[in-house]
Amino acid sequence: MLDFARNHFELFGLPPRYAIDAAALDAAYRELQRSVHPDRHATSDDASRRMALQAAARVNEAYRTLGDPVERARYLLSLRGVDAFDANDTALDLDFLERQLERRERAASAAAAHDAGGLEMLLDEVRREAAEMQATLGELLDAPGSTDAARERVRALRFLDKLADDLDEMAAQVTS
Repeated sequence: MLDFARNHFELFGLPPRYAIDAAALDAAYRELQRSVHPDRHATSDDASRRMALQAAARVNEAYRTLGDPVERARYLLSLRGVDAFDANDTALDLDFLERQLERRERAASAAAAHDAGGLEMLLDEVRREAAEMQATLGELLDAPGSTDAARERVRALRFLDKLADDLDEMAAQVTS
C-alpha cells in the first residue's frame, strides 16, 4: 500500500524541483492509480477498502498539486516551512498591482464593447507574463535561499492565473 509519509515528489519518484517532467508525472500517476484504485480492492475487507480510498485520494491530491504551477510552487515552499499565501501578508509589488488594475480596466472596456479580439489579446499578454513568471519562479525555487523572492512570485502568479481565468470567462460571454 501507499506510504502516506512521503511527500508528493517522493510519491511519484520525482526530484523536488519546480521544473518537472510532465510526462514522467503522468506516467507515475497512472501507475500509482492502477495499484491503489479502490476497484482493485473491491473484494477486500472494509479496512483495506478504506485504505485504498484514502490512497487514491492522496494520489489524486498530489497529482493535482504537482500538475498546477501555482500549487506546485506553493507546495515546494511549504516543504521549506514557508506559507506562500499567509493571510497576514498579502502585499504585492505596487507596479505589478497597478499593471493588473489597468488590465482589468481594459478588460471591462473590451467586454462592454463586445470586443472578443481585445480580450484575447489581453489574455495572451497575461499568459505571456505568467509564463515569464513561471520561468523566474522555477529558477528561484530550484536555488537555495531564495524563498522570500519565490514567495512573492508565486503570489503574483496566482494573481495572474485568476486574471487569466476571469478573461477567459469574459471572452466566453462576449462570444456567446
